[in-house]
Amino acid sequence: MQIAFLGLGTMGLPMASNLLKAGYTVRGWNRSSQPASKLAALGGLSAATPGEAAADADVLISMLADDAATRETVLDGKVLAALRPGAIHVNMATVSVELAVELADLHRARGVGYVAAPVLGRGNVAEAGQLNILAAGETPALVRVQPLFDVLGQKTWNLGDKPEQANAAKLAANFMIATAIGAMSEAVALVRGHGIDKGEFLNLVTSTMFSSPVYKGYGQAIAADRFEPAGFKLALGLKDVKLAMAAAEQVNVPLHLASVLRDAHIESLAHDEGQLDWAALSRTSARRAGQS
Repeated sequence: MQIAFLGLGTMGLPMASNLLKAGYTVRGWNRSSQPASKLAALGGLSAATPGEAAADADVLISMLADDAATRETVLDGKVLAALRPGAIHVNMATVSVELAVELADLHRARGVGYVAAPVLGRGNVAEAGQLNILAAGETPALVRVQPLFDVLGQKTWNLGDKPEQANAAKLAANFMIATAIGAMSEAVALVRGHGIDKGEFLNLVTSTMFSSPVYKGYGQAIAADRFEPAGFKLALGLKDVKLAMAAAEQVNVPLHLASVLRDAHIESLAHDEGQLDWAALSRTSARRAGQS
């Protein structure tokens, strides 16, 4: 099986590398050339353009930053035009429900399969091949790409036959992460106001009531004020909160917490914190409480 992989960043490169290790032929492309060179050093193939990567591919996997990057690469970059009928495009990025619907329609018109498969997990999880994969699309396409998912993740969650269903689920999950960070941020400001060490408090709650990877991971970062290097940038968190709000509006679902979180993120960006880790959202609560 010939695989094209677009987007060799923090997530994409380890995913493409795992496919190579599993014996697949992988031709990769990245906007900057260094990651593609790394893939080539591991035994993969490097493409100069997205269209070159897509040519002759049986399966195209894209892991791009956002809607704009996906649209620019897949549509403006002539990737869809380069895919032959019968090929499958697996979009593993977190994109809007609206774009997912549009891409599914465009692929269908060209006789190309389209599967949405955003993931849960950071770069270290991708490297270990332990991602949770949220997949949706037509059953024949899902069946064909499942062996690839078995390499990339520990579990595939099949969420429906419409690709946008996977994106809606991923946005809902990321919205929940944002609420967890926001709740910890305000709780930390509360206990600090009463002279309690924030690290001790976060260790307490993440060892008892909130003993889960999201609370533990982000809680440790908040406790240590460790926001660099960013595992997931705060600016991307804002992007996902806004996408969740847009998806909710399409089906008349109010997300009151999302509005509060959006404004907190915007406040963080106003303080030039967008490139920091998502846990840096805690700085907003600290500022509001006069603690920084």
